[in-house]
Amino acid sequence: MAASDPAFTPILLTLPSLTPSLALEVLPAGLTFHRLFVQADGKTHDILIGPEDPTGHQTQKYTNTIIGRYSNRLPVGTFELERNGFKSTVTPQANEKPTVSLHGGVKGFDQYPWEPLVDPSASELFTPAELATLQTRAPSSMIFKRISEDGEEGFPGTLLCETLVALAQPEGAPAQTADGTKEWNLGSVIVVYRAKLLDDGKVTPVNLTQHWGFNLDASLQEGPETMSVKDHTISIKADHTVEIDKHSLLSTGNLLAATGTHHAHAEKSTGRIGEAFPENGYDEFYVFAQRAAPPPPSVVPVSEITPEVDLVGAAMARDGPAAAEVVSLTGGKSGLRISFATNQPGVQFYSNNFSDPEKTARKKIHGGSGSVGMGTPPDVPAAFLEFHAPLAAWMNPATRGPTGEGEDTLLASGELYNNFTRMDVWYKAPA
Repeated sequence: MAASDPAFTPILLTLPSLTPSLALEVLPAGLTFHRLFVQADGKTHDILIGPEDPTGHQTQKYTNTIIGRYSNRLPVGTFELERNGFKSTVTPQANEKPTVSLHGGVKGFDQYPWEPLVDPSASELFTPAELATLQTRAPSSMIFKRISEDGEEGFPGTLLCETLVALAQPEGAPAQTADGTKEWNLGSVIVVYRAKLLDDGKVTPVNLTQHWGFNLDASLQEGPETMSVKDHTISIKADHTVEIDKHSLLSTGNLLAATGTHHAHAEKSTGRIGEAFPENGYDEFYVFAQRAAPPPPSVVPVSEITPEVDLVGAAMARDGPAAAEVVSLTGGKSGLRISFATNQPGVQFYSNNFSDPEKTARKKIHGGSGSVGMGTPPDVPAAFLEFHAPLAAWMNPATRGPTGEGEDTLLASGELYNNFTRMDVWYKAPA
């Protein structure tokens, strides 16, 4: 691809300020988050790992791209689906192994260009009330669109997809932390995935996410310890992980208790990722503990989405059921922290343990050459946090939460898929 290809030309979203605290570069190719700049205490950080050149994402797969039609791993085969009286058949295509379909198959959503809707009113899946909210509360935003054809990678039904990417201004006064210092909110990144079947009488699996990888210290370039996230601290409000077959990495259909294991991050004495670090790193799906108020569902009847409905405003609000923080990641030296709220039932935490040095580049701002294959990647260079539903959730009801009553990731004709994640960026002066 030529550098002038519009699909690899970054679209810049930035907060409307003389000294913006956040700026995000989005590539239509694979709906990729290329850079996320954070301005804190006079220092510019890029907290996303990845290649220097936008076209590098063709080689360095699944780095900050969208994933779909189904995140994570599905078994290869033919499976019958049924929802709301509709029936279809799905045949996931092998790509990782002969028995495993990873991240949507041979050519998933990450390998297609997404159309930026320069005129938001052209959106078919966001309501007038939601567009009005964006205009007043998140004017730096863009909706991206693609249509996944019936049969693409074995998935049934023609699926209209729209993804909103938005930046929101900081809100409120600095927060007082437990050690008596102040923490400043620098703004938010909001991602909302919408989808609707255009065919009548169909049902399809849908499970979307952003496969984004973070290092909050790398821009400091202060030695090997800032190149790795082992010195980051992480909190995941989860009581269980999904049991994974050690050979296929597919779900066994069971939940495992996190308490008393290296997955109970809140129980660690320091909370550092490097504490009790497993031999093969982290690549686990965590099912969130029951929240005080249930978050909005991922699937709602289209008939309920009237012009006045504003689910985007609910996703942006820092109070109410959509606001509960479920994951927090804090840099070891930078003073930066990112926290996440979502309506998804869990998160995949991946420590980049399977990265290939010959297909991996490190940005110049992170002390790398920017080129693929130039030097060995740092030890555990990123924490990937992918918010979605459990692996093959419609096949494995026991993994949908302790009660087994969570969402099955099936979408039928006449329904709207509504998946959101809000990431808040924070800064506290390092001790």
